[in-house]
Amino acid sequence: MDLSEDAHITTVGHVVAALGLVTAFGHVSRRTSASTYEITKLGDLATLQPEQVVSVDIEAATLPPGAPGEAWLHTEIYRARPDAGGIVRAQPESAFAVSAVTGTMHPVHGQAAWLGGPVPVWTTPRLIRSKELGAAAAATLSAVDALLLRANGAVTVGASAGIAAARMWLLDSACGVWLRAHAAGAPADLAAGDIDAWVTAAPPLLQRLWHTMVLRADQAGRSPGA
Repeated sequence: MDLSEDAHITTVGHVVAALGLVTAFGHVSRRTSASTYEITKLGDLATLQPEQVVSVDIEAATLPPGAPGEAWLHTEIYRARPDAGGIVRAQPESAFAVSAVTGTMHPVHGQAAWLGGPVPVWTTPRLIRSKELGAAAAATLSAVDALLLRANGAVTVGASAGIAAARMWLLDSACGVWLRAHAAGAPADLAAGDIDAWVTAAPPLLQRLWHTMVLRADQAGRSPGA
């Protein structure tokens, strides 16, 4: 499997699926120009092939045939975030739990800071299948790199689709840590300066995490009964 962070979006989808971050629902995209991106078509991310993608014009008034309805979320994030090179949309169970009980998930451990800071919750519990809802969710995401969607999973952003996938894995982990810490008491959130220090250190460590995810997904595929 391609270890590069610029791996094809269907390869990224295979990794996300193999690591249990999606079931039947989820999509991956990557920016292809200032005004276009490509996104995985409707289907099982575990089995999609490179030809099963569709190109989307960020300025178009409608989505092209084959694009998932929630491509509007990707469109509006790319519009609002010129730095975004890839997006992953998934449904880790931990994200459902955290988004049900808070409006912001503050990092309580260092790696959670690689999500860009405190993770906001978009509180409208419905599918994001319109330009208006996509724009509202993108505004809630703002400058951080992860957004919890109440009752609807999560979305993460990266310089590439591979880095966005690494952040989705981190988000699942961070949500689990947050839930356990709050169940045990009142955890100490990371201070802003500490978050900034972790964010500064993030780029090579996110690349390392993506490489590890690819290797583990490949091992899972080779396991007996997989």
